[in-house]
Amino acid sequence: MTANSTVVATGTYLAVIGMEVHAQLQTASKMFCSCSADYWEAAPNSHVCPVCLAMPGVLPVINEHAVEQTVRSGLALHCQIAPFSVFARKNYSYPDLPKGYQISQYELPLCHDGFLVIDGDDGQPRRIGIRRAHLEEDTGKTIHADGVSLVDLNRAGVPLMEIVTESDLRSADEAYRYLVKLRTILRYLGVNSGDMEKGAMRCEVNLSLRTADQAARGEYGVKVEVKNLNSFKAVRDSIAYEVARQTALLDSGGTVQQVTMGWDEDRRRTIMQRSKESSEDYRYFPEPDLPPLELSSQWIDGVRASLPELPDAKVERFTGEYAISRLDAEALTAERSVAEWFEDAVHAYSGPPREVANWVTGELFALLNAQESDITELDLRPEDL
Repeated sequence: MTANSTVVATGTYLAVIGMEVHAQLQTASKMFCSCSADYWEAAPNSHVCPVCLAMPGVLPVINEHAVEQTVRSGLALHCQIAPFSVFARKNYSYPDLPKGYQISQYELPLCHDGFLVIDGDDGQPRRIGIRRAHLEEDTGKTIHADGVSLVDLNRAGVPLMEIVTESDLRSADEAYRYLVKLRTILRYLGVNSGDMEKGAMRCEVNLSLRTADQAARGEYGVKVEVKNLNSFKAVRDSIAYEVARQTALLDSGGTVQQVTMGWDEDRRRTIMQRSKESSEDYRYFPEPDLPPLELSSQWIDGVRASLPELPDAKVERFTGEYAISRLDAEALTAERSVAEWFEDAVHAYSGPPREVANWVTGELFALLNAQESDITELDLRPEDL
């Protein structure tokens, strides 16, 4: 079996794929305490307090900025915003989870029933349903080295937004395009850095195969979850590999087991980690130390009014207002800082916008790639053109 991202399945089976994305929110403090959320490169266990260490008698306090950032994200993803939502305890035991449970949301999430439009494999727009986007707290980090395991709780309690799709993706390439577009939107909003190397954005895949007859009856195959996906390429490659693995298994008369697999980047394959838990295994129940989260329509409207122009709208405006190609418009709007630099340059330049677009997507992008730098680090100002 090879991890070929262009293969969805054999002619016998259809892939059904859902995604779960955990995005760390860019807040100054943690989700339920005042500890700094800027833990990267900090000394181990230096950003902790009695709340995130789960000392007896402490009480959590909701981070309002994290709520606002989640609502901003939900609105950008066309979600319904719940005026009444509830936090819940997700119970499980792990060394880097000091409370023995994680404060999350379950039955009443903050955002639900949204969608994100991507380009399908046939080149046509495809609407990917967003089942929910909810708030929770991150766990700590366990480091295994030299025969010992060390726990760093600096990350414990950092605000985390979980975005869950419907099972609407049909290939590894569609999953890749979904993640790229989601990351772009979250960066436009300023709610997430999109830096997967630092764990700011983490992905899990749920995948099953079904026959055309099963699809016609509305039936699904057995779902397998894939974790340890630290890059968009790993997501694409793991899906392609898992589709090939399940196809070979079913073709040989075997059955797919509901398990959690991990992606082994070195061996370029999935490996079994454990049997898949169900929601009942976590024994969710309402968080008794937090009141329900109630949002007024006026507050939600205020958040909606603060949204920036998002990438899709910017592409449409650039193609119409500046008479540039859609390909150039998509390249120029992939990063908000680039789009703003381009518009400033258009306003400063006396020639047609198309010439600016050609220069930015050609010479300037080549220069930035060669220097491995960002346009915000550029000495050249738009008004210097």
